[in-house]
Amino acid sequence: MEISQLTDEKLIKLYKNGNSKAFEILLFRYKLEIYNYIFSFTHNRELTEDFFQDTLVKAIQTIQQERYEESGKFLPWLKRIAHNLIVDYFWDKKKINTISASSTEFDLLNYHVSSEKCIEDIMFNEQVLLDAVKLVDFLPIPQRSVVRMRFFEGLNFNEIAEKDNVSVNTALGRMRYALLNMRRIVAEKEIDLELK
Repeated sequence: MEISQLTDEKLIKLYKNGNSKAFEILLFRYKLEIYNYIFSFTHNRELTEDFFQDTLVKAIQTIQQERYEESGKFLPWLKRIAHNLIVDYFWDKKKINTISASSTEFDLLNYHVSSEKCIEDIMFNEQVLLDAVKLVDFLPIPQRSVVRMRFFEGLNFNEIAEKDNVSVNTALGRMRYALLNMRRIVAEKEIDLELK
């Protein structure tokens, strides 16, 4: 059997044993999907390239340090690395904010951690924000796109409408339905998004 036909698990084992071609095959197998996944968040080629490279470096380091545990989910693992890097980036840029389940809008751009909070509260709040960001992944693609452009890129609704080639009312409607869907998910899953 040719090396290119091996499973992800076997390729990772080969790579751990020094076969760099094995990782090249894995990269070729998933490069486009990872790149598109990152771009769906950033809508910026340069930023996407940076996140893509950082994702590969982190994956390589984790595998080489024997910290990767094969579970048949190599692609989701790569996506999780990319997702965490993106969240960290927007966190550092103060572009992740709170979601209020009771309001009609939420602002992901003005969250600030008080220095007076204890470490447990800070860690709890970070998890709440990560959960809020994960909720976006459950939205239909048009709604997900509007939420990401509005809150991760800071675009106004006129810019979103122009970028998506839709009317401003359509962009506003998608945001409204996105918020309703997110509230429904929060209620169904009994997720607590209240910050301490």
